[in-house]
Amino acid sequence: MTRLHSRLRRGAAAAMAAGLLVIFVPAESAYSRATPEPTASSSAFPELTPAVAAQLDKSVTQVMSEANVPGVTVGLWAPGKGSYVRAFGVADKATGARMSTGLNMRIGSETKTFTVTALLTLVDEGKVSLDDPIGKYVEGVPNGDRITLRELAGMRSGLFNYTMDQAFFKALTTDPRRPFAPQELLGYSFKHPVQFQPGEKFEYCNTNLILVGLVVEKVSGQPIAEYIKRNVLEPAGLEHTLFPKAAEFPTPHAHGYTDQTATGKVEDATDWNPSWAWAAGAMISDLNDLRTWAHTLATGTLLSPATQAQRMKMSPSGLPDTGYGLGIFNVAGWIGHNGSLPGYESLVVYLPEAKATLVVLLNTDVNYKGSEPSTLFGQAITRIVTPQHIFKLPAQPAGR
Repeated sequence: MTRLHSRLRRGAAAAMAAGLLVIFVPAESAYSRATPEPTASSSAFPELTPAVAAQLDKSVTQVMSEANVPGVTVGLWAPGKGSYVRAFGVADKATGARMSTGLNMRIGSETKTFTVTALLTLVDEGKVSLDDPIGKYVEGVPNGDRITLRELAGMRSGLFNYTMDQAFFKALTTDPRRPFAPQELLGYSFKHPVQFQPGEKFEYCNTNLILVGLVVEKVSGQPIAEYIKRNVLEPAGLEHTLFPKAAEFPTPHAHGYTDQTATGKVEDATDWNPSWAWAAGAMISDLNDLRTWAHTLATGTLLSPATQAQRMKMSPSGLPDTGYGLGIFNVAGWIGHNGSLPGYESLVVYLPEAKATLVVLLNTDVNYKGSEPSTLFGQAITRIVTPQHIFKLPAQPAGR
């Protein structure tokens, strides 16, 4: 999820949205592969022996120490290679309660993978087309007669990102427990001019997913929480994942800590109302459900092969060895998404050639030297187990 406007006072590197940067890339850039071509050296995945586990322990705890992360859970699985499932640190700094692998966590922009999957189920049912203009479903969208659902899901709409609006940031940090309505969120975006013409460039934008959520609701005739539950979560077998209707947060859960506050000081954001993120980042899940979801998402088991192929067509992101499809990315061969909202971060990715899954959940979103902590964990872990596929999302230079 987008780092809020307070991040700008430390440079645009901290204005990262779900780990992907707010960047502009010409449409003709060369990256278009869904996955790198396998090689003999890249196809190997190590057995997750006690020795490898010890390396991972050391690397994870080092990132925790350097980035001042209170708690993190890590799950790594690969067929025939074993598993690595660990919890480190504390879930509650006030009580010292330990982090555990069974906690519910807010997952930020991992929500986008569920929202876009919901849209794509409607595509499979013939109820919408990815080339429909958003204006067919939602009135008042700038360039609404030209921006397609495909461009919304692929982050190429040109709309202004509402979470970068000063008035939105003030409203949220003044009363972070207040509810926001989707149309209210769009209002923060639509008062700004479009940033570029549809399809011209890539720019990660939460406004896009608010609109996709409204399309799902209008076409299905159901609240998005209910539609996702019935058509995505239940078919995928996810029993501990939900789209909250307000600020509910099932127990047990970790407390989350953020510096995206009115003062810039770190506060407990556990009971902040995630309605401000809605279809772009409000959902909750746990380690085991996200293990299942990583495979479901990357292999497209809920969608037709043709629709999954459209989803997996990666467009340029402007970062080395990184592409973005329809609500999904490919970073050095790891396919999935990450998420960040005040107090929490997630990383949920799948490496097809090894059939390996990596899930990282942590209870802070405080950046370290301009990098999302979830990215730091992903990089440290993959450097050990898949050195040919290191998960990297470089920080954007200050001033961009």
